[in-house]
Amino acid sequence: MSTGQRLAGLLLLSSALTFPACGFAQAIGVPPGEDPSTEAAEAELTDQVASGQTEPAAGESYSETDVSIPGGAILVTGRRNRDPVRASTQVVSVLSAEDIARTGEGDIAGALSRVTGLSIVGSGRVYVRGLGDRYSLAMLNGLPLPSPEPLSRVVPLDIFPTNVIASSMVQKTYSANFPGEFGGGVINLTTRAIPDESFVKISASAGGDTRTLGRDGLTYYGSDLDWMGFDNGNRDIPSNLQAFLNSGERIQSVPIATQEGIAAQLWPLNMATVTKDGNLPPNFSGSITAGTSFDVGDDAVLGLVATAGLKNSWRNRSVRSQSANSDLSELTDDWTTFITDNRMLVNGMLGIGLDIGDHTIRWTNLYIRDTLKQARLGTGFSFEDNYDLVEQNTGWYERQLVDTQIVGEFEFGPLSIDVRGGYARTDREAPFNLTFNYVRTNNPNSPTGEYYVANITNQINNVEPVSAAFDDLQEELWFGGIDASYDILDNLTSTVGYAYSDTSRYSSRREFRMQASVDPMLVSLGLTQDVLNAIALRRPGDLINGAALAGFNIGLSETTSFPAFDAGLTIHAGYGKLSYAPLDTVTMDVGVRYEDATQTVSLDQTIFNTPVAGATETYNANDYFLPSATVTWEATDALQFRVSGSKTIARPQFRELVEQTYFDPDNNRQYRGNPFLVDSKLLNLEARAEYYFSGRDHVSLAGFYKKIDNPIEAIVLSLPGGGRYTTFANVPQAQLYGAEFEAEYSIPLDDMGGWFETKDFVLIANYTYSKSEIKFGPDDITAIPGGTTQVSNFFDKGDPMTGQSDHIANIQFGLEDSEVLGQYTFLINYASKRVTRRDFQRPEIIENPGLTVDFVAREGADFMGLPVELEFEARNIFGRDNFEYQTTGANRIENNTYAVGQSYSLGISVEF
Repeated sequence: MSTGQRLAGLLLLSSALTFPACGFAQAIGVPPGEDPSTEAAEAELTDQVASGQTEPAAGESYSETDVSIPGGAILVTGRRNRDPVRASTQVVSVLSAEDIARTGEGDIAGALSRVTGLSIVGSGRVYVRGLGDRYSLAMLNGLPLPSPEPLSRVVPLDIFPTNVIASSMVQKTYSANFPGEFGGGVINLTTRAIPDESFVKISASAGGDTRTLGRDGLTYYGSDLDWMGFDNGNRDIPSNLQAFLNSGERIQSVPIATQEGIAAQLWPLNMATVTKDGNLPPNFSGSITAGTSFDVGDDAVLGLVATAGLKNSWRNRSVRSQSANSDLSELTDDWTTFITDNRMLVNGMLGIGLDIGDHTIRWTNLYIRDTLKQARLGTGFSFEDNYDLVEQNTGWYERQLVDTQIVGEFEFGPLSIDVRGGYARTDREAPFNLTFNYVRTNNPNSPTGEYYVANITNQINNVEPVSAAFDDLQEELWFGGIDASYDILDNLTSTVGYAYSDTSRYSSRREFRMQASVDPMLVSLGLTQDVLNAIALRRPGDLINGAALAGFNIGLSETTSFPAFDAGLTIHAGYGKLSYAPLDTVTMDVGVRYEDATQTVSLDQTIFNTPVAGATETYNANDYFLPSATVTWEATDALQFRVSGSKTIARPQFRELVEQTYFDPDNNRQYRGNPFLVDSKLLNLEARAEYYFSGRDHVSLAGFYKKIDNPIEAIVLSLPGGGRYTTFANVPQAQLYGAEFEAEYSIPLDDMGGWFETKDFVLIANYTYSKSEIKFGPDDITAIPGGTTQVSNFFDKGDPMTGQSDHIANIQFGLEDSEVLGQYTFLINYASKRVTRRDFQRPEIIENPGLTVDFVAREGADFMGLPVELEFEARNIFGRDNFEYQTTGANRIENNTYAVGQSYSLGISVEF
């Protein structure tokens, strides 16, 4: 076989393997029987290449990746190749279905962590070039996505299963067709559309990690449907509490008998009784995906794609968290908290696509429900008070997204029109978040000094009483837009567009603490033996018997001074841009976007009969002109250069503005918003060189610079009466600069013969260096909840921005079979230390992600004439643990440090 024939074969096979088991077309609008990857087209193309009649340009691919974005396709008229990464007028990274499958990740966040400059923090929060999630923008089919999670700007991307995504595009340079909130980049997910042929694919997998599977864990009953992530009604707000909430009264104003009646329902046995599970089950997942397409006219094809999936996983963590004095030389508290997470993810999607000639209409309906059931038991010691402490917590966090959107892409010769619109609703509920704090005072003069006793009298310093919290968040988003592009000349295309979005959020939190009212003489002596026996509060894990509380004057207090907020963000935007190729080798993309936005956050004054005083409202009304320009020069057939510049913004998010306390079960800390935050403004500059060898083989090198006015940073403050929380503050200025290197190369191993005859060695590597600096003057101040403070109380000049790692590297290497499905890939990921928060007049809090190594193997087989795909995954092979800490000199304390085990899974999928 000649080199040209081998190259053609590899190119064609790469096209066929873009999603080998599902048979999806990579381009919308290709009717069945007319796909260029059919046998006749393959033979014709192979003959052409072999005879020298046509030669694909370096980097050109004969398969197209389905990408749907505002303003139409990312390809540019007149460019000499069709590869979307190379042909785009912007700096983009595109993960096709094949690329996503190579990572073996079950969700899109994990797959994106392999893209140059991207890192994942917490549960699916994507950081671009080390910038926080507020500088990243997520879209679905070119339309915005709301977030059900108050601690994340966008929907955490780990709730998107890879089987519903046809491609993921990351654009790192700004263009005017995207929203102005563009700091680090935009991530656009394109859902699957019209399949090339009818199919049904069933997939299942099972696995676990070495610190969880078969080990002891914690759980509680909840309801019969918990394993699916749904509740059977047990977690509905209790009747007595609902009646009180409907009354509009304050808890302290209702009779003690009413308070006792509410308290008796707040700690039910099935929600509050933590039990040990001595043999935690394996993780499992299952999904079914089906699609078909058929002719509905002479020049029309209708396609249907539907998928449904369920995933259930377990994780144990033993988290070490400490606090100390200002120089960390003396511990004040030391905690070890054992946590068992049971996470349930349910997803479904229905996509309907219609191709009418050159026109495409896609209607996508997406449902995702992500539920976390958590049980925690912590033991600690207070050095200041000489107390032994035990804290038990049960939590249920359900996040739900319903999204429906219609996209129409119409081609009328030189004129193309895109129309997009839709509606999305997100809900986050956290009912019956129950916390029991037990204290052993070790006081020899107290009759209960040797016992662990629940703090229900609120007489023990710095220890929170028994509490029950109910969180509810609803967000609705209406969005729409229209874009029109016209080819004025063969080398000149103009695009104009308008976009509208209206977001409204209602967020409420009601937290109640037990407030016992007993004889003052008894308080000084501690609770009597009779009371302890009656309400069963003698040992850690003993439960308050709500029904037995009557008669002991057990009242309630509400800690949420500001229980409910309304928030809204309305944006009108218009833009215009030109794509111009003055020479065959030069392309210019210039544009400007105008955005007018009004953002409000205000306390809901209707929740109580009398107004609530003290809450600060937010009203940010601004408009901006945001220019952008990118110039691309193809110096040779293989080498091209890009330079770009733009101005963008970053608005404070609702969760950063609302004066409510939220608990993040992933990182084990509390958050509270700051209503004084203002918009950040960014200047972005970039230069890049790209060299393409053949096929997808290439190397690139880039340098970038960003100047940010009024960036928003995370800081830590103390709560009145003890405890700490994370909030946010503007600092005067920051700058970020760095460089990126990326390489992809494959080597045929056919010369080795035998088993290697059909194998290629594939190497994909990228590295990002970035450096950020916070800048301010000696007298600069910043607004924080409750007042102002000097910036120097939290920052030193030259400090890096929170969330930014100086070094991020990803390496993938392994073998791929060029004739059948066979991939064996090692994946290495490294991120250097990064600051997560800054503490008041204390050392910064640092996270050290370090090095992780994974292995993924995929193998195709035939079972009774059906294609079968087997997959094996080994994650965190060397057992990299989670480290978050503070350090100064020789002193160090842990904030959120725990061991992470190795995980393994085995999956199988069958296509019919």
